[in-house]
Amino acid sequence: METKIPRRVVVLGATGSIGRSAAAELSEHAAEFQVVALAARNNLDELARQSAIFHPDTVITTDPALEKELAAKLPAGICAASGEEAMVDAAIRDDVDIVLCAVIGTAGIRPVLEALKRGKRVALASKEVLALAGELVMAEAKRHPGCLVPIDSEHSGVFQVLAGRRPDEIAKVWLTASGGAFRDWDPAKLPEATFADALRHPTWKMGDKITVDSASLMNKALELIEAHFLFDLPSDKLDVVINAQSVVHALAELTDGSFIAQLSVPDMKLAIRYALTWPERLPGAVGKTTLPALGKLEFREVDHIHFPAIALARRAIELSGTMPAVLNAADEVAVARFREGEIKFTDIWQLVGDVMEKIPVEPQRSLEQILDCDRRAREAARAWHR
Repeated sequence: METKIPRRVVVLGATGSIGRSAAAELSEHAAEFQVVALAARNNLDELARQSAIFHPDTVITTDPALEKELAAKLPAGICAASGEEAMVDAAIRDDVDIVLCAVIGTAGIRPVLEALKRGKRVALASKEVLALAGELVMAEAKRHPGCLVPIDSEHSGVFQVLAGRRPDEIAKVWLTASGGAFRDWDPAKLPEATFADALRHPTWKMGDKITVDSASLMNKALELIEAHFLFDLPSDKLDVVINAQSVVHALAELTDGSFIAQLSVPDMKLAIRYALTWPERLPGAVGKTTLPALGKLEFREVDHIHFPAIALARRAIELSGTMPAVLNAADEVAVARFREGEIKFTDIWQLVGDVMEKIPVEPQRSLEQILDCDRRAREAARAWHR
């Protein structure tokens, strides 16, 4: 009987919520996967904990100042490294099959681009990679079909409902939104919303930034931009609907009026597992349920008047080039300023829209150009005032 060779995996962003969920899946399916490198920023204890489980060759901190401290925490025989270049080196190793990227910020872009250039499977969770460099990344992905598989639950859902469908069969793709912490609020009270209010997500437990983005629907704006690049769909074939139960993750509306939906319990481990195993499927501890247990399916329209994030995304898609990067950068600064009490919750959309007006759009030419645009957008966002 032939022995199955485990697929060798690099995890970038190993200590965040996606990284920890990935660690659980990789540990559960240890016969299928071998983790050869881990990377994160400064949660050295979590890196050490995962290192003791997986015994990778290399563990990386993106902060060079922490490399010695990391080395002291690792089990014997594991090499400590640091910096973005170390992540690129791990991603392009000849013996690596899958690069799972869940890095927050811009640090994941180069490793993803270089991994795609070498035909590696990239399981992508980092929003910034496509929001900033979607055109550059998808140009590489198209040269190596099947190498880019999304991890985000909505994009994983779209990936599944579009499987085997011709482009002329698709009338519209619907991403679902939970509606976030303010979905049932009186819109008149939104200007009074605090950072603590925004963090009270009714379904998911996520990091602060994405939870605030969920409350403002800016996460869905970014996901719309990602879907545009991932699935080569124009703005008018993409839309958003509220599914408060977070059970339906995506729907494809076909030209004959039919809908195809992807449903599952709201757990990111399912999307992670599928990105690691595609085109196969593996059973696991998470995901088993019954239709009655999933409960009622309720949908409602997005309140575009009081939550204008989707309109901002459509504008970024239509302008294309560097404008999605501007939206992403402005939103990151806006959320940080809201957290610090410098601006109101409702100022987030105004700030993003004003920065998009201020920074001229350019065709995407290089990663260096995009990062410079990102820098200028952040400066404009920090200087913004009512």
